[in-house]
Amino acid sequence: MKEVVIEVWGDFACFTMPQAKVERLTYPFPPPSAARGILSAIYMKPKEFLWRVHRIEVLEPIRYISFKRNEIKCTVSSTPVSAEEERTQRQTTALQNVRYRIAASIVPRPAFVGRETQLYEQAMRRIRGGKCYFQPSLGLREFTCYFEESDGTRPPIQESLDAGLMVYDLFTPEDVEVTKKTKIQMSLFHAVMENGVISVPPYESPEVLKGGAIHAEGAV
Repeated sequence: MKEVVIEVWGDFACFTMPQAKVERLTYPFPPPSAARGILSAIYMKPKEFLWRVHRIEVLEPIRYISFKRNEIKCTVSSTPVSAEEERTQRQTTALQNVRYRIAASIVPRPAFVGRETQLYEQAMRRIRGGKCYFQPSLGLREFTCYFEESDGTRPPIQESLDAGLMVYDLFTPEDVEVTKKTKIQMSLFHAVMENGVISVPPYESPEVLKGGAIHAEGAV
């Protein structure tokens, strides 16, 4: 199977658990949806293909750091928000000095017309040129994500960890575009890191637990 393999790194990362959105608490490593988001920031054609993440490798020891961040108490909408009136400080438990290797493949959609190799070639040109549609982030927008093609020389950490149930994604592969009318369908999987490697099952696998749907505009 053909794969795109990149390495991503940054000073901080926070992959917030859904049950800890107020006082932010990070997962110990990125969920598949975060890896897909990084790849999509670099190269995406939603109507032509989707990214399928196969593996996430942790290349630096897992280190936590806690600090307080200025946030706002209300949900951002189309109306202006007064930062002075809505500002609050919230505790964040994040990761420090992170580096990951992400292996993924490109899955063409039925509407795609052309050669699959074209998509891989375009993806690699953008990765090697450092191009992206918008700056990738490591969980939070202010935690900048840097990326490059992986040469495979860095070994994953020799640690194993059972992270329990982790968010797999908030949308289904059939969701071509995400709008306010898109239904959020959270899926979960049992995330286990073995010697620094997290194997990601395909969405269709029985290992991925699918739930009901709610409208994106009604989600908090």
